[in-house]
Amino acid sequence: MKNLIKGLLTVVVALLTTVPVFAFPDVAKNHWAASQIKILSEEGVIVGYPDGTFKPDDNVTRAEFASMAIKALGQQHTKVAQPVNFTDIQPGYWAYDAIQKALYFDLISCPPAGQPFRPDDSVSRGESISVAVNALTTEQISSAKAKEVLARKYSDADTVPEWFVIPAGKAEILDMLIVMPSANKAKIEANRPATRAEVAAILYAMREQAKLNPNAKLAEAMRKKTGDGFVVEGSTVQGSVGTIPAGAIVPVALTSAASSQSSQAGEIYTASAAQNLITKEKFILVRQGAAFKGQLLDVRTGKWFVRNGVLVFDNALITTDNDQTTQFSGVAEVTKHRNWFMKFVRATLKGEKLDVTKDGTIYVKLLKPVKIDLTNGWIYE
Repeated sequence: MKNLIKGLLTVVVALLTTVPVFAFPDVAKNHWAASQIKILSEEGVIVGYPDGTFKPDDNVTRAEFASMAIKALGQQHTKVAQPVNFTDIQPGYWAYDAIQKALYFDLISCPPAGQPFRPDDSVSRGESISVAVNALTTEQISSAKAKEVLARKYSDADTVPEWFVIPAGKAEILDMLIVMPSANKAKIEANRPATRAEVAAILYAMREQAKLNPNAKLAEAMRKKTGDGFVVEGSTVQGSVGTIPAGAIVPVALTSAASSQSSQAGEIYTASAAQNLITKEKFILVRQGAAFKGQLLDVRTGKWFVRNGVLVFDNALITTDNDQTTQFSGVAEVTKHRNWFMKFVRATLKGEKLDVTKDGTIYVKLLKPVKIDLTNGWIYE
């Protein structure tokens, strides 16, 4: 059984560290949205079909777009305390959480009482661009100003629905009014269903603008979180990303005891973060309560006149408070602090025993650097 568990753990680590390759045969390198499709697909914001294609000219449902928008903004792990009830969406619906988050972050408006959300309808260009604008803090403009801005460039500016005039004007000012290249004068086509390629371009533009001017709720969610805890020496911060370097030491508390005299190599162990792991600026890298998992790498009993005990832990995985399980590769070797006399005794007579009690601390030395989004604790794989 121990060997089976050990084997399964190895497989899990291998799967988690495999880097997916995204290449769509139906998206040419010179496709007008190729770069946005490539970047967002590599990041898991948008995905292809089981046959390996992307189908850039297909449409996107309103539910799919809500899910993509939340992922593009990095808020898929946000928890909404008070969900809104819909007449046509139940809590078990696959995109229920994403739609609730889109409402919470003011990306979409709640339909009037008794009105459906229409999750399976195709999202229109106007709807998708409005969501992108709603993600931002923008300067207020009048309807007249918006119509003036749109009329300069678009042949169908006078047919834009009234509800979309101001969002469209803002999008044009921000260079976010995505239209497919055309030999003729550009058209907004607000009511036409958005294609998957257009959605990729719109989401990419939204994300880049939101990094600079997010709306109020997104700004709070995107703020780097701070707190007290154990300062990880050598950790660095660049923008919203924190890095724990290889060689850094982090303390974790075992959830069950381990001993050089009774434990065996290959046994699976679990541990947790007894306190926040933070940078010197107090940005939280790993939250208190995060779970660690690995196996005992080397266990040898301490025997008089033969050897001192050996107890080495090989950490493989971490599960964060986002319910993300990913690689966290490190080694912890248990040692005892000795005075000069005990150093002499153990060097000559051997026999030292090593024990770590339940909730006892081991110090894991990272073998690989770990990069973390300081706004939500997500570990980049």
